[in-house]
Amino acid sequence: MSVDLGIPQARPKPIAPRRKSRQIMVGSVPVGGDSPVSVQSMTTTLTSDVNATLQQIAELTASGCQIVRVAVPSQDDADALPAIARKSQIPVIADIHFQPKYVFAAIDAGCAAVRVNPGNIKKFDDKVGEIARAAKDAGIPIRIGVNAGSLDKRLLEKYGKATPEALVESALWECSLFEEHDFRDIKISVKHNDPVVMINAYRQLAAQCDYPLHLGVTEAGPAFQGTIKSSVAFGALLAEGIGDTIRVSLSAPPVEEVKVGLAILESLGLRERGLEIVSCPSCGRAQVDVYSLADQVTAALQDFPVPLRVAVMGCVVNGPGEAREADLGVASGNGKGQIFVKGQVIKTVPESAIVETLIEEAVRIADEMGVDVTGEGPGAAVTVS
Repeated sequence: MSVDLGIPQARPKPIAPRRKSRQIMVGSVPVGGDSPVSVQSMTTTLTSDVNATLQQIAELTASGCQIVRVAVPSQDDADALPAIARKSQIPVIADIHFQPKYVFAAIDAGCAAVRVNPGNIKKFDDKVGEIARAAKDAGIPIRIGVNAGSLDKRLLEKYGKATPEALVESALWECSLFEEHDFRDIKISVKHNDPVVMINAYRQLAAQCDYPLHLGVTEAGPAFQGTIKSSVAFGALLAEGIGDTIRVSLSAPPVEEVKVGLAILESLGLRERGLEIVSCPSCGRAQVDVYSLADQVTAALQDFPVPLRVAVMGCVVNGPGEAREADLGVASGNGKGQIFVKGQVIKTVPESAIVETLIEEAVRIADEMGVDVTGEGPGAAVTVS
């Protein structure tokens, strides 16, 4: 007898059709075309410290990161690239500034892609032909990464500052130089710290080329501010079908960047949802401690391997409706909670037992789907305590 739990839920249709872009391969990860939007991050270790860098890449991989970028500001960093590229479980992009010789070192090292910043590499335009030939021979794509903080002086003089038009002109000019050498294995980013400028730049760029686009709000700030900026900017563009890969730039550990990036994609229906907590903001109607309940449920289920929508509601106004629509939920009042599973009330428990009961029901749901989360069976995925 099959149990219809409705899990995983069908992914909602995208808000808008995806922009038509050419597809490139960053190692094993397709970027652009019909491929899913991928999530990137960047290591904060010294690249020359191979062990530390690989350890951080492993942590990023475990968090869901699909592509990782490493900085290459010195010869020691360039010398470390072969070992890192060979041992990393996800594609490695070498981030190059100032010295064009490191572009060739990254290609020779077997990196999956190279990011170049035309605005701060000396005589970069003179090196385009040589770079194009080396990248084409190796089958390695190039990201042309234009940043507001390092825009070519010629364009700053022309526009007065890093306007959307200046960022787009810089990127398309560099693309045209590569195109002269029959190289089109390119993706582009035009980053700015102001989400409004960034959004306008990507809109213009999307309308003028078919290259895949890497979204980013550069120097977005500390975790809270950077999350808001990135969510606003990425949400606006992805909702219009613009964007093929993303990196959330936070002044925080890179794993946090990945978590935010994945959450943005899940919220837009661009990634299969994992754990989703629906909880009320609380108000004078609440008769239980909603904040603590939501935090405890989130902490207990954060690594749960089954996608769940869990509603934690604090009063009888919206509580029953939200709990009924979730896979699992509680509608609370008078120090008690009605526990819902797939729209049906299965029991009423005291407030002190709400979290424990929700966890027990989550484990039961997983068990009925054939997923062992107790840590005891051969297919155990996570221990829930």
